Formats: sequence, structure tokens, C-alpha cells
Amino acid sequence: MTNRIETYIVDSFTDKPFKGNPAGVCILNQTLLDEQMQLIARELGLSETAFITQNKESNKYSIRFFSPKMEIPLCGHATLAASKVLFEIFPKMEKIHFKNIQDLDLSIKKYGDTIEMEFPVYDTVPQNTPKELLKALGIKQIVNSEFNKEAKILLLEIESSELLENLSPDYEKLKRSHNLINGVLVTAISKRDGYDFESRYFWPWSGTNEDPVTGGTHTFLSKYWSMRLNKKKMNSYQCSERTGFMEVELVSDKKLTIKSEAQIILKGELKI
Repeated sequence: MTNRIETYIVDSFTDKPFKGNPAGVCILNQTLLDEQMQLIARELGLSETAFITQNKESNKYSIRFFSPKMEIPLCGHATLAASKVLFEIFPKMEKIHFKNIQDLDLSIKKYGDTIEMEFPVYDTVPQNTPKELLKALGIKQIVNSEFNKEAKILLLEIESSELLENLSPDYEKLKRSHNLINGVLVTAISKRDGYDFESRYFWPWSGTNEDPVTGGTHTFLSKYWSMRLNKKKMNSYQCSERTGFMEVELVSDKKLTIKSEAQIILKGELKI
């Protein structure tokens, strides 16, 4: 018997189609094996695909995320994409609760076209960066180097957003330069009007080469820049080729809100 899965592609962290970060969203009406979800994510070829299943209550769902290479515990842009789809299907719904594989309760609210997501706040600790990694990224000098253990991501602050935008990494050398991380987040103070900081995320170890706009990294990036800038509410810009934006606010030491928009660009039916 063929299983038909309602499937979407959604551009997250943008107010324009074909910008931001595209995510797959699959609405499941029956359980899939992990291997099946991994194959679907690989077939779609997007940085992440979200698989959502409704729980007993109408606005509560389980959510899992897969890159083309592996399961990802927490993903911001795919959560935003899944929220956009559900708010589109159920226009009277104003709040959603997602439960991820880490048993985190992700609370989502709708304000017109804007979607607000509650995410946890994580810390970073100082960590040395291999010279080979910096060379592969094309970075000669850094301001700071930190590590987030929850996501296993290395955070590098560099001196300017212009340098950040012009980075062109050698991804094969980047993969060989480190074997204990999932990705490298490079960030800088923004000189664009209306934005506080910028970032780019490279993760050839566990996903695609570059994730165009990354909500999950803001679980620790927001606290990092909050301490550097002495601000609780900030505007973030991801200066990848596709670009994207979000507003972040540290509500407490443990809770963060991320606000942005998303655009549904494709709806279809997946047959397995």
C-alpha cells in the first residue's frame, strides 16, 4: 500500500519567495521509520526537512528534523516552516506547541504574517581554533573563538561583516580540519541599517555546505551578542547568498524568542 504524505517546501526567515532558507515539511498520518525519514530528507535535498505528527490535542505536535546526512535535534528554520504550514491549514489557530526529540516544548505564536518561536538559551565556552580550519574558511584573524556543546558548533567572531559576506570556504579542507564539531558559525557586528549582528553557518560535516539562514544557532548566538552589545532585543541578518533576517529577544536566562516570516512556495504529495 502506498503511503501518501502531504509535503511542502517553505522559505523561512524571509518576506520574499526564493530568499531565506528553504525547508521541507512533511505532515505524517502514520509512523515512519527513521530510515524512511532520512531517505526523504536526502531526496528533497534541503538543509533540513521537518516531520510533524499531531498529538491528542489539536495544537500539539511532535516534530523531528533531518538533514540529508543525519537527524538534527533542533532546527529553527524548519520549525518556522512547519508553523507556517499549520497556520495556513488552520487559519483560526494562533498557537502551536511542538515537542522535539530532546523533549523540548517549543511554543509558537502567530501575529499576522509574523511568527514568534520560543527557543532555549545556551552558553558558549572559549575554545581554540585549528589554523587549518581558519585557512579553509579564508580567515586570517579572529576576534574570538567559542564552542557550544549542545549543538557541537564552533563560533568564530571576525572583525567585519564585509569580510563575513565575502567568505568563500574550501569545504573539503574544512571537513578535514576538524572532526569533533557539527558546524562552524562565523559572525560579526553588522554595519547594515537596522541590524545588530550578522552570521553565516558552514556545516559540511552534518548537512549541506552552507545553511542559508539558521535559527537554531541563535540559541547561543543571541546570548553571545547580548553580552557583547549589552542588549536583550536585537535584529540578526544572515548574509549568505539567499540572505535572511530575524528579531531575537532574550526573555530570561533560559528562554529566547525568535520572530520572522516564511513563504510557502510548493505544496505536493510524496508517495512512498
